[in-house]
Amino acid sequence: MIREIVRDPLFLSQPSAPAQREDIPIAMDLLDTLEAHADHCVGLAANMIGCSKNIIAIQAGPIRIAMLNPVILKHSAKSYTTEEGCLSLPGERTTARYSSIEVRYQDLKLRRQRQKFSGFTAQIIQHEIDHCQGILI
Repeated sequence: MIREIVRDPLFLSQPSAPAQREDIPIAMDLLDTLEAHADHCVGLAANMIGCSKNIIAIQAGPIRIAMLNPVILKHSAKSYTTEEGCLSLPGERTTARYSSIEVRYQDLKLRRQRQKFSGFTAQIIQHEIDHCQGILI
């Protein structure tokens, strides 16, 4: 189901709770909502659709991936400064991002995954994990 995007900074600045099996429909809604905004959006966090759960969805090339309880395990020493926009907030802001990251998460079947990402995909994941932690740039 496509959900409305939340734009309330007070709600978005609250850290999210861990995702559980019963939260899988939220992940599915995130994927649907990401697809609906595909022309101008590459990632969403569950709080952006009104659910304070640690779930993100990203566009990684041609595929969309939902991640439950994502955690950055490692990151490169190299970082860079970039400008990012967000569906929930107007304008763009400057932020620092790591060039590559290693992430542990659960997939839609709650299987543990561990994967390395770099470049723009790593940047998207870092932005959405920030959302889950209540960090707004």
